Amino acid sequence: MNKLAIAALAALAATSALAVEGTIKTDKDTRSGDIKWQSRTKSYALTYKKGSTNVSAEYPLADVVRLDIDKPATFDKLVEMVKSGHGAAAIGGLSAIVKDYKMLVWDKPAGRYLVEAYLAAGQAQKAFETATSIITEDKSAAYVGELAPAYWQALLKLGKTQQLENCLRKAASEGDRASSAEALMMRGDVIIATDGDTPDAHRKALTDAYLRVALMYTDPACKDARREAMNRCAASFDKLGMAARAEGMRTQAKSL
Repeated sequence: MNKLAIAALAALAATSALAVEGTIKTDKDTRSGDIKWQSRTKSYALTYKKGSTNVSAEYPLADVVRLDIDKPATFDKLVEMVKSGHGAAAIGGLSAIVKDYKMLVWDKPAGRYLVEAYLAAGQAQKAFETATSIITEDKSAAYVGELAPAYWQALLKLGKTQQLENCLRKAASEGDRASSAEALMMRGDVIIATDGDTPDAHRKALTDAYLRVALMYTDPACKDARREAMNRCAASFDKLGMAARAEGMRTQAKSL
């Protein structure tokens, strides 16, 4: 990439996020208009109509109980590209959503798939930087919610084991039920990454992590994590030459 292109990308990254149309709710107020996150003051700026006049208001993060923001028009298509193995082509679109929807509901889901796209492309450092840019604004995103499991994979790829362990502990102790399931499943990934792609490692990952999620986390909130755990179980059973059990797990995963 030439210097001019690099400068252009840097300038693009430095531009502020766009205001996004939505509704902001506090205990005392509900207003709709153009919403934008203010990093410096940790608050939302809202511009709304009062008659024919544009009115501006600021809502501290601590006061906001709900944000209703429509899904970005391109979101589903970009996600499908990542899921179908064409994540590289989705990176630009997902990057734009992460930037423009900073702290506006859709930044973390888009961030998750952007991180996954970078990981699939072998760009673990970019995946880490993407997740970190979101976590800087909301530290809980490192251990709870959609972004967290993808962030953990980036940490694992980069060998940032202490950071990863801290996240998994927080997910188990401070996160919700789904986060706990994701953290347990991640421990299976860590076992295989640490001990190697060996039969013993897969047996340990199954008994200590994947099977526990598949069999014990049956509540609706854990549906996605349970499905993924079953797929991981299937992959480990394949490695152990247990084709019938692997197929059984895949069938169960598809039925969820």
